[in-house]
Amino acid sequence: MLRVIICVSGGGTNLQAIIDAKAAGKLENAELVRVISNKKGAYALERAEKAGIESVCVSPKDFPDREAFHEALLKTVEEAAPDLIVLAGFLVVLPKEMISRYRNRIINIHPSLIPSFCGNGYYGLKVHEAALARGVKVTGATVHFVDEGTDTGPIIIQKPVAVQEGDTPEILQRRVMEEAEWILLPEVIRLIAAGRIHVTEGRVYIK
Repeated sequence: MLRVIICVSGGGTNLQAIIDAKAAGKLENAELVRVISNKKGAYALERAEKAGIESVCVSPKDFPDREAFHEALLKTVEEAAPDLIVLAGFLVVLPKEMISRYRNRIINIHPSLIPSFCGNGYYGLKVHEAALARGVKVTGATVHFVDEGTDTGPIIIQKPVAVQEGDTPEILQRRVMEEAEWILLPEVIRLIAAGRIHVTEGRVYIK
């Protein structure tokens, strides 16, 4: 059984998609063991509690410096003994020690087709604002493994989403979530739990 923890900063819509997939029997080989948030009062924590998943808040405001926060975050992760760490809208730069320790066991969802509109500064609505400003006709979402860069880890899976006339960043964000993010994240967890995803020389292969 794949032990999965989910890290999230906000409302947790991607977390809910994972919870719903588990409830629907689509993640039979995965166990959702802990949800971690860096923000007190994040609705994601309430979603976790309603689903019977242990929830923990590790807020940087409770620590004297970033190093102490990182130590506490890593300890909270290690306590859950995860096989897979899912970043589902987690707006925290992970400590390098954590990335190294869980190499190719941390995945992230990004609301664009990487390498477009990704990297430093591209998160949340900013991604969709940039896509609309550039005038792209197709956007989408990407699930990738996390490395020391920003959105630079091996790409696992992507799904395109059409940009429509009259889209606002908010409308496009919602469509990308509904048509791509909420589908891709549970699917990647399922594939990893089934042992079907392998990384060779920086590239992902699905068997």
